[in-house]
Amino acid sequence: MAVVARAGGDGGGSSSEVQWCFLQVKGAIDEDVAEADIISTVEFNYTGDLLATGDKGGRVVIFQREQETKSRPLSRGEYNVYSTFQSHEPEFDYLKSLEIEEKINKIRWLPQQNAAHFLLSTNDKTIKLWKISERDKRAEGYNLKDEDGRLREPFRVTELRVPTLKPMDLMVEASPRRTFANAHTYHINSISVNSDYATYLSADDLRINLWHLEVTNRSFNIVDIKPANMEELTEVITAAEFHPHHCNVFVYSSSKGTIRLCDMRSAALCDQHAKFFEEPEDPSSRSFFSEIISSISDVKFSHSGRYMMTRDYLSVKVWDINMENRPVETYQVHEYLRSKLCSLYENDCIFDKFECCWNGSDSTIMTGSYNNFFRTFERNMPRDTTLEASRESSKPRAILKPRKVCTTGKRKKDEITVDSLDFNKKILHTAWHPMENIIAVAATNNLYLFQEKVN
Repeated sequence: MAVVARAGGDGGGSSSEVQWCFLQVKGAIDEDVAEADIISTVEFNYTGDLLATGDKGGRVVIFQREQETKSRPLSRGEYNVYSTFQSHEPEFDYLKSLEIEEKINKIRWLPQQNAAHFLLSTNDKTIKLWKISERDKRAEGYNLKDEDGRLREPFRVTELRVPTLKPMDLMVEASPRRTFANAHTYHINSISVNSDYATYLSADDLRINLWHLEVTNRSFNIVDIKPANMEELTEVITAAEFHPHHCNVFVYSSSKGTIRLCDMRSAALCDQHAKFFEEPEDPSSRSFFSEIISSISDVKFSHSGRYMMTRDYLSVKVWDINMENRPVETYQVHEYLRSKLCSLYENDCIFDKFECCWNGSDSTIMTGSYNNFFRTFERNMPRDTTLEASRESSKPRAILKPRKVCTTGKRKKDEITVDSLDFNKKILHTAWHPMENIIAVAATNNLYLFQEKVN
């Protein structure tokens, strides 16, 4: 059960419990999963009609929601592959003798301005702006070209023709429009598009840079926490995000469990934060693992901009940006793992970076866990649910049954013991449709889509 500490703040939303049912699963069923096929990021666009995934092989796959048809007027459209392209290739840094992985760390959509769609994708070092556009017509009747595209001899051109557009099969093209490189010494962990839609930030372990979408050869360093002597390094930046409405405000989280809110109006270099969010540590619960599990792996502003959510190893916390000394809500994601921290340290699972997301009305939050479990927490009830992304419940419209982990000695029917959890199956990346109850959950190389049950 989630332990919820509340100190004001309204959750909004309805009080009726959401019943989730299976919508789709994408990806191969193979037991032996290729490393390149493991999904590393999931992101809906601003309307929710497109869903992008990036994987460790440097590929981006975009799914488009099918429109309702006359034959199925009440059916909600499924998501089908719209475009697939290779965003990044493996590279080698000859100066440092380091391999640069092609793995896609983050994808962020830009709001749609015209018929084309634009997104930013990044690996450890290079950010790219991609244009995804459709072509369903082609020009015919050129003067200097034959129909097969070969150039015609000038003496064969005896009349002036006006080229015409003829219909053709729909073709979706992905073309790189900008490449933003050579600005990060360390691995990029975050990108965030500003609310002015003209600039964005990119963050690595020690620095945050501000870019203009039209300028590739210059960025402005707005945060630099690198000490003069690297032996004095005590914390690193783990995530960063712009405020959804105020283009001058951004936050970044650290490996020490703190969040800093910065205002770019105060200084060009935001080394002095405007607000500092930290929860005092309970001395009685301090252990060898305290610092590791307090490291924040994700930070997300609510759509309203009033709250922000942080995810550490064992919990999700909701902060009111007007209250710095403690979170207004704390949700335990898998508190039963506290007794297993030693073995999780030995198998490196304790360093897993779980993400979190809000629903469209900021009333519910979602994050992942192990054994392909993911958790939803309704803020206004409060009510929490554990669900499983599994092919066993992948029949069309099958209702997901809540799962329970047995934390006491006696196991009830339908409960699973902590010792039988599979730590190789983990939900690190999740996304929630911006306007509807549709969620996307990445489980290794499979993408699961669930939706609210409709009567």
